[in-house]
Amino acid sequence: MTDRRRFLLTTPGLLAAASAAAQTPPPTAATSPPTFATLPPTGPQVTPATFAEAEKLMQVTMTPAQRQMAAQTWPTSLAGLMKRRSGAKQLKIEGAPATRFDPVLPGTKAGPPRARFVRSMADPGPLPAADADIAYASVAHLSRWIESGKLTSERLTTIYLERIRRLDPQLRAVITLLPEQALEQARAADREIAAGRYRGALHGIPYGVKDLLDTAGIATTWGAEPLKDRIPVTDAAVVARLHDAGAVLLAKLSLGALAMNDIWFGGQTMNPWLPEEGASGSSAGPGAAMAAALVAFTIGSETGGSIVSPSMRCGVTGLRPTFGRVPRTGAMTLCWSLDKLGPMTRSVEDAMLVLRAIAGPDAGDEASVHARLDFDAVGSARGLRIGYLPEWLREAPANDVDRAALELAKKAGMKPVPVALPDWPYHTLNTILFAEAAAAFEEWTLDGRMDKLSEQTPDAWPNLLREARFLSAVDFVQADRLRRMVAQRMAAIFEQVDVLLVPSLRDEMLVVSNNTGHPSLTLRTGFVHVAEARSDWAPHPSRPLPKFTPPRRVPHGVTLIGRLFDEGTLARAGMALEKLAGVAGERPPGF
Repeated sequence: MTDRRRFLLTTPGLLAAASAAAQTPPPTAATSPPTFATLPPTGPQVTPATFAEAEKLMQVTMTPAQRQMAAQTWPTSLAGLMKRRSGAKQLKIEGAPATRFDPVLPGTKAGPPRARFVRSMADPGPLPAADADIAYASVAHLSRWIESGKLTSERLTTIYLERIRRLDPQLRAVITLLPEQALEQARAADREIAAGRYRGALHGIPYGVKDLLDTAGIATTWGAEPLKDRIPVTDAAVVARLHDAGAVLLAKLSLGALAMNDIWFGGQTMNPWLPEEGASGSSAGPGAAMAAALVAFTIGSETGGSIVSPSMRCGVTGLRPTFGRVPRTGAMTLCWSLDKLGPMTRSVEDAMLVLRAIAGPDAGDEASVHARLDFDAVGSARGLRIGYLPEWLREAPANDVDRAALELAKKAGMKPVPVALPDWPYHTLNTILFAEAAAAFEEWTLDGRMDKLSEQTPDAWPNLLREARFLSAVDFVQADRLRRMVAQRMAAIFEQVDVLLVPSLRDEMLVVSNNTGHPSLTLRTGFVHVAEARSDWAPHPSRPLPKFTPPRRVPHGVTLIGRLFDEGTLARAGMALEKLAGVAGERPPGF
């Protein structure tokens, strides 16, 4: 019998018959419990060679006998698990995963012990005569002028509309401009304020949102060709809250298609400080619009660096809140356990003013939570313990501006504390990002909509999400377990320090802090010179990068990481660095 079976399995032409015989489930008694590997055979025929090739993708090794057994049993064991999307009972999956990510470790508490919000009280002085000076003013100043009647929302909105019409053709930061609606909202705000119904710091302030936030009756395109004409019927929770705060929605701002880098269906969004290079992404529009003063504040989003990177490159302030602080209801889902919405502004205080308006739980986002927000704009950073990784400040991508920021922290009275992270393969946490993104856009990958995106390079979503189909579920679970280990290490660090200073584009910390849910604050603290344009994209012959002689001067920002739900302490440290660096007010030439 053994010889006959070996003959069947090794003779060409008889393998299929042998496999069919192996796929026939044995008879089972009515009272027997269900067993694995006895499902009705399904799926395409596989052979030992199929598994030998698949091993190369998974980087595992099976013996010939193991491949033989797998090939025989696959159709009756695991192939049936694909029926949800390939069988007779295909089912469209809706909603978030059943497992909800909570950045707060079991048995611990996060956030400040109290909730208060203290704005700066300094008089911004007389209203500037030049429109450009008004456009570049902070929300903290604009709001005081509007509240006192020195400036109307209508005039401010008109100033920004003129700048958008004149400057945006060079930047491509705006996807949808809303002049009529914005002016109507501005006039309504002026009437309310004149009648004594002042809603607060954002009342009458024009803003823009990354075009992955739904706006009722207004196109929300996600930067992607298939969605150019998509019109939502309701506002995202963040948009609704800004409306309640009296802010004036002026523009939907660009993002790289489906939140990847800085190229959308209208072209590439460019950096006002260096118009020959992209603004970085995926919050490219918010970054460029803030740098060129096209709006007073913006809302961006981050999954793996999409607030930090454009804020650094465009020289603006980007606040990525703690995961769960701001609800994502009505926003495009890329990764359920990683996506975060946050303000991109002209100053640290502005970011906190916006965060106050948009934070808090919403029933539409299972991960959103209630958390205290404690902020004192006139408080001192003296005595704060600021952590840093010595080797990170010695090597690229750190530079003299990053190292100088630590000296500024000392000058502000903060105490530097060296810390360390284990030498672990942190980039493997991106298994979670790619698996969740591939799940979120599975239908796009399977029905061909991904093929309609203009960007089809190897490092764009269409190729990456096709490749992600071959990630292992086992590796996903192991990455999730690693995520817990990393969270525990970060918790240990924040027992030693109050904030952590890191080079903005240090890849390990972008991956780590996004996966652990910690808040980050990126702000301009100096300038560097570049001899070549920078890019989010891998080198490609069709996209050569311009070179500059002499090198060009561009802003550089550092990033602070804070404790979970402790954005107030993060902001205090950031305001101290912002004041001492003294570079926040400088504007890009020509804008």
